[in-house]
Amino acid sequence: MPTQPTRRAVLGAGIAMAGTGVLAACSSGTDPQRHAANPGPTHHDAMNHSPSPASGSRGEYISPGDAEVAAVEAKRGSGPVRKINLTATPGRLDLGGGLTVNSWSFGDRLPGKEVRITAGDTLAVTLANHLPTSTTVHWHGLHVRNDMDGVPELTQSAVKRSAEFTYRFAVSQSGTYWFHPHQGVQQDRGLYAPLIIDDPKEPLSYDKEWVVVLDDWVDGVEGSTPEEVLAELSHGMGGMEHGSSGADDKPRSGSGPSRVLRSAPSELLGGDAGDVDYPYYLINGRVPKDPTTFTAKPGDRIRVRIINAGGDTPFRVALGGHRMTITHADGFPVRHTTTDALLLGMGERYDVLVTARDGVFPLTAVAEGKRASALALLRTGGGAAPAASVLPEELTGQLVSAFELKADESVALATRKPDRTIRIKMTGGMRAFDWGFDHQKYDPARRHGVRPGERVRLEFYNITEMWHPIHLHGHTFGLAGRAGPRSVLGRAPGARKDTAIVLPNRSVAVEFDANNPGLWMLHCHNVYHSNMNMMTVLGYRR
Repeated sequence: MPTQPTRRAVLGAGIAMAGTGVLAACSSGTDPQRHAANPGPTHHDAMNHSPSPASGSRGEYISPGDAEVAAVEAKRGSGPVRKINLTATPGRLDLGGGLTVNSWSFGDRLPGKEVRITAGDTLAVTLANHLPTSTTVHWHGLHVRNDMDGVPELTQSAVKRSAEFTYRFAVSQSGTYWFHPHQGVQQDRGLYAPLIIDDPKEPLSYDKEWVVVLDDWVDGVEGSTPEEVLAELSHGMGGMEHGSSGADDKPRSGSGPSRVLRSAPSELLGGDAGDVDYPYYLINGRVPKDPTTFTAKPGDRIRVRIINAGGDTPFRVALGGHRMTITHADGFPVRHTTTDALLLGMGERYDVLVTARDGVFPLTAVAEGKRASALALLRTGGGAAPAASVLPEELTGQLVSAFELKADESVALATRKPDRTIRIKMTGGMRAFDWGFDHQKYDPARRHGVRPGERVRLEFYNITEMWHPIHLHGHTFGLAGRAGPRSVLGRAPGARKDTAIVLPNRSVAVEFDANNPGLWMLHCHNVYHSNMNMMTVLGYRR
């Protein structure tokens, strides 16, 4: 096994090269436009927010239904229309190994059926809501028109039970994406599916393709539901330290067992990896003792598209007996980089190439810090399958983080000094489970203002004791390294992504071009953290 630095050092190398203190960085330096970082609610904000967010208005901010949004959509063109019918429904799901659960899903399958289109197409998806409550669909990572983004109270009214809604938008990107609800904790049920957008001028050469969807599973197991998990977590850890015993004494509203995770230590993530003790971890909807098997021939070059659809779990992934060449991060190409293992926070995606060897090999996704894993198999020849608990040595080999990757020249952001810097503190903790941004509760009428055409720099200062995967809707940003007064401005950002890991007591800066007007959600992609207020809105001013 090769010698390498600790896994946390590898992940943090691009975030904290100079070890700047987070609290000091938050209070240092002067932003000439700092009023935009936290404008607070205004009369204009209140007038701009309504129960029907998609309707146009002429407030201070560009609303989802305004002409500016339609104008940008028109520039994307109107390619062939791909019509898809999507049904959200309750039902029984087979997780393999004789395990079935009651849950909600798209079309009675887990994951939902893959949607595959070509860049340049227009996607028209009619959602039929057969659930007992309202729902939406969010197109994770896509630069959609704002009124199609699927965020209730912000970009659309939620789709009521027994109702239908058609999402229609031009698709200009290619790559690996997925879709899920943005209503409560519904994402932590079975309501998700991959969205693969083919590049009509695909530069990669490969023989096979494998879409791998990672998930943590609790719904329908021993009476548990994600809503009950959230209710239990919302009571906080009380006077005890996270990681100690006593979670079973916390009040619970449901009939299932406690799902508060007492300990999830992760050196890689700088502390606790998660809050929820999931009974199962899945790859493509299957438990490890009955895994999905992918077949190929020895020597085949395989493109593996990996999606973390989990609610609270980071996954460390490796393919036994193989090294992986990273080709894409969050749908966008990167300079090819070889690694043994990958870490995916919730919402992140990576594409890798592998050259298949002869035999049967485990694709293992360790639930980081949770002493459990998910499994799939690659079979190219004879031989017995490895045990469900197999941990290939590659898991502890070289791990390349997103901050070490460089964007491919075809998608790299141009070097440009930011026009606006928005600084956001990530606040709260496990004891009270009071997550948030800048110690504030989420309010859709409170916006961080930007203007069309600006290069915007977002600086995240994590002053909590836990890591957070931060996701921006409607845009792809470039990773710009650490934040703070000693950071370097005006240099080309790194890999293009829409979700970035921010370690505890560290900072991360990202940059993007403000070219997709509207009101956009910015949030932690831990579904329980976001539902406890770790969300805010980035709004385009006129």
